[in-house]
Amino acid sequence: MSSMSHEEAYQPLDIKDLELKLDQLIELYQSVKSENDTLKVKQEVLIREKAQLLEKTTLAKNRVEAMISRLKVMGQGS
Repeated sequence: MSSMSHEEAYQPLDIKDLELKLDQLIELYQSVKSENDTLKVKQEVLIREKAQLLEKTTLAKNRVEAMISRLKVMGQGS
């Protein structure tokens, strides 16, 4: 019976230790989830910015090509 009381003496400490570890895991999970949510928002912003930059680059390229074509036509006319 002494071994039973010995186990009972340590059981509450083990449960408290598990509770502490669980609390730490929950806190870590919440921290990682929050960071992940923030990164997802930043990723969406960067995706939109990239699309806008690609659109502006395409427009600029088309304008430059149009100017080059006009200059070539003007050069052939003279």
